[in-house]
Amino acid sequence: MPTVTVIDGVRVFTGYGLTEPQRVYVEGTSIAATGTPDLVVDGTGKVLLPGLIDSHIHVLGRADLENLAKWGVTTGLDMAAWPLPFVADMRAQTGVAQILSATTPAVGPGGNHAKMPGFPGDGIVTTPQEARAFVERRIADGADYIKIVTEAAPPAGMDQQTVNAIVDTAHEHGRIVVAHSVTTGAFRVAVGAGVDISTHAPLDAVLDDDTVQRMRDAGMVSSPTLTMMRGIATARAAAGLRYEYARDTVTKFHEAGIRLLVGTDANSAAGVPFAPKHGVSLHDELGLMAEAGLTPVEALRGATTLTSQTFGLDDRGTIEPGKRADLLLVDGDPTTDVTATRDIVGVWINGERVH
Repeated sequence: MPTVTVIDGVRVFTGYGLTEPQRVYVEGTSIAATGTPDLVVDGTGKVLLPGLIDSHIHVLGRADLENLAKWGVTTGLDMAAWPLPFVADMRAQTGVAQILSATTPAVGPGGNHAKMPGFPGDGIVTTPQEARAFVERRIADGADYIKIVTEAAPPAGMDQQTVNAIVDTAHEHGRIVVAHSVTTGAFRVAVGAGVDISTHAPLDAVLDDDTVQRMRDAGMVSSPTLTMMRGIATARAAAGLRYEYARDTVTKFHEAGIRLLVGTDANSAAGVPFAPKHGVSLHDELGLMAEAGLTPVEALRGATTLTSQTFGLDDRGTIEPGKRADLLLVDGDPTTDVTATRDIVGVWINGERVH
């Protein structure tokens, strides 16, 4: 029989606030409605959250997944990884954060991504015909979603027709499309193509009202990765990049009612302009989202329920019977002070407590 763990006297984050103190049952790998406890954890004065989901990470090895788990991030959405055997190995890791992956992203021939050492040649896309073939390869690879890098114009980026073809083909296969966009021009390309999610926020100017309106009307979602944008702007201030542009764009997104997810672009790669640390950076991101105008509850929802809904992760993101037992127990009330997510008492992944 599976072990039954009870977290007793704990308030539970619902996505909109906290419950009164109650008992939460974990039976095996899932949340249960009731049970005979084998182990009781005292949750008095504490808050239980669904395991946090980082909507934008990059993984280079198990240590990255361990660091995510240590900080209560139980799921990470990887936005670029190769080769396929490595992706399969990372997906198969147990006792650490679980990942999904875009596998290889689509990039233009002249951008920085195409010049990365070891970047797969089949990720460089120049025509609509190549775009369709690219998506077919990613589907065959088992990509959970499609990632593209948009630039304002060729030769650094793909032209509008090519980006459109990627999005259209991905949607034909039932995959959502995530677009890396760090300038206002790149945002307009992504919006014009009808991508589902924009990741990052512009550093060259605050995004204009018309583009924000088009995003809202299309139901686009944003994962702005303010942690990364702040780091890049600091490293490249001489180039005129300003973090305030990204922050104020997020404020506009929030005021417009655009869905905002919490993501960091955490990575451990050498030679990058900035490398947010896996796990802890998500707590930084929650704070930056609050500074951009989100309430603590809205920020927490963007790291739990909204991300699970956006990416179709129906087995997680909320605490209710039948859901996967990915849990974060904290001391304090993060719905009034979001920094309380750092006061970690316990983390469970798929019902197994992380030590």
